[in-house]
Amino acid sequence: MIHLRKLKNKAQVPVILLVFLILLTSFCKKKETASPQLNISSSEIAFLPEGGTANVTVTSNAKWNTKNPADSWLQLDQVTGNEGDTKLKFTVSANATGVSRSAVLVIASDNGQARRLTLSQASNLFPSYNTSPKAPDQTGMNSTAVQLASKLHLGWNIGNTMESPGGESGWGNPQITESYIKFVKQTGFNAVRIPCAWDWKHLSDRQKATIDPAWLNRVKEVVKYCVDNDMYVLLNIHWDGGWLENNINSIKKDSVNAKQKALWEQIATSMRDFDEHLMFASANEPAADNADQVAILNGYHQTFINAVRSTGGRNSYRVLVVQGPGTDPDKTNNLMNTLPTDQVAGRLMVEVHNYTPSQFTILDNDATWGKMFYYWGTGHHSTIQPDRNATWGEESEHIRIFGLMKSKFIDKGIPVILGEYGAYKRGGTKNVPLDLAAHNASVDYWNNYVTRQAIQFGLKPFFWDTGNALDRRNNTVLDQGTINALVTGGK
Repeated sequence: MIHLRKLKNKAQVPVILLVFLILLTSFCKKKETASPQLNISSSEIAFLPEGGTANVTVTSNAKWNTKNPADSWLQLDQVTGNEGDTKLKFTVSANATGVSRSAVLVIASDNGQARRLTLSQASNLFPSYNTSPKAPDQTGMNSTAVQLASKLHLGWNIGNTMESPGGESGWGNPQITESYIKFVKQTGFNAVRIPCAWDWKHLSDRQKATIDPAWLNRVKEVVKYCVDNDMYVLLNIHWDGGWLENNINSIKKDSVNAKQKALWEQIATSMRDFDEHLMFASANEPAADNADQVAILNGYHQTFINAVRSTGGRNSYRVLVVQGPGTDPDKTNNLMNTLPTDQVAGRLMVEVHNYTPSQFTILDNDATWGKMFYYWGTGHHSTIQPDRNATWGEESEHIRIFGLMKSKFIDKGIPVILGEYGAYKRGGTKNVPLDLAAHNASVDYWNNYVTRQAIQFGLKPFFWDTGNALDRRNNTVLDQGTINALVTGGK
């Protein structure tokens, strides 16, 4: 403070007083015009599924406040603060809801500033089953997808068996025996597709998606029957109650991915020591119809690939098969424009199915959208019952759809599995064709023609059988015409 009475020259008073007033005014103006300030150290925090804590520093030159937008799963240690730096602590509980969750926290200060902080947390509905990953092992796994495809000559589906909700015999078929696998090979097939259920009646702990160890061991036993007899095996998660195949949407995406991961970690770990004779397939016929759904489906396939690869060992190099939307060749051609990413190059295949025309191959009653066809193909139409001749889906249609798969994938080094196909003879007392000989000849012609054309275009065919062509109880041929058609078509 300036003491005026101590000044010797009183004339100096006005000058000094003026300087003092100028400095004081300047200081006050700076204080009055200081810019409002509000900053946060992070604008986004992603929490792990198992929960945890995180800190954010709020820097302000005024008081501030906020509200907790998600108090059901998020705890905030304070909602107000003063000038300076304040550390906020967030605590998040584990997310077992099956869906991801998020919230936006708004911090507002008395000086008119506001900042947004986005908080998110993925779901971990099930525990990790990748508890004992192994170092990558390429022993017996040297073939790329293209090289392995060249070894697949003719495939056979063991249908209506291991995908049954009641176990192998749930739909009337006997348990698979090694002698049956040997008989399939003896008949002319060197590859087997095993449609398999896992979630459907085979979980020992549904809340944790734990597969019954007895079921895992039984599936492994059947796979071993095949591998021990130099048969290639395609093992999938089949329809399985529809938990994946009927839920390709944003609402179910997180919970489906969680289950896909949990199941494949268990399957892959259990089967890890088999060599390249075993291939895994992500799904069966996933119901995707547009680009948005296919993007979600590719996410499911990505989860499958990541889960299998994460278990290590021979799974690090195993050939994996992903399904096109609906396994429909047209939808696959139009919508499956990218494949999921694999850390190992050249180990992916694509799968489609073919029951064209369905009125001839699988329809067992007239429908509102069309009547059953009994007769198919050039030289096999009936003059006795012409209203049952096929009117679409004949030879040229198969050439067209196989051509799409060849140009879309096969020509680019991505093999295509024809995971299911087949036509079947009608008999008994219901819907019996009037021209039965022509009908039977049509079915044999379809099976022969489609097998031959699939192979010619580079697809690897697996005929769908539920026990109608080969007797699984005594290992005999039930329909020699169908077997002859398939085997000669495969040569």
